[in-house]
Amino acid sequence: MIPGMGGRGMNPKKVKQMMKQMGINIDEIEDVEQVIIRTADKDIVFNDASVSIMNAQGVDTYQVTGTPVDMPREVVIPEDDVRLVAEQTGASEEAALGALKDANGDLAEAILALSS
Repeated sequence: MIPGMGGRGMNPKKVKQMMKQMGINIDEIEDVEQVIIRTADKDIVFNDASVSIMNAQGVDTYQVTGTPVDMPREVVIPEDDVRLVAEQTGASEEAALGALKDANGDLAEAILALSS
C-alpha cells in the first residue's frame, strides 16, 4: 500500500514530496491570456487557458487546460496567383480570387472551375 492513499485519494503534500524525490517539478504559468495551436487547416484557440509546465529529467512538458474553440484557417492567396488565374481564364480578378479560395489556393483547380 502506498502511504497517503486511502479511500479518500492522495494527500497533496505527500504527492508533492514524492514528485520532488523523483525529480519532477511542476510550475504554473501566471496570467495566460490565450493559447493558440496552429495546424495546416485550423487554429485551436483557448481563451480561458491554464498552463502548467512539468519538468522531469530535464524535459519540459506543457499542459494546457481550458475550453478549446476550433477556428478554420483562411487560405492566403498571393496577388500573383489571382492575376495568373484571371489571365488564363479571362475572368475578373474578383472571380479569380473567389475560385482560388474555393479551391484552397490550387491554381489548376481554380482555372478549371472558371474555364468550364
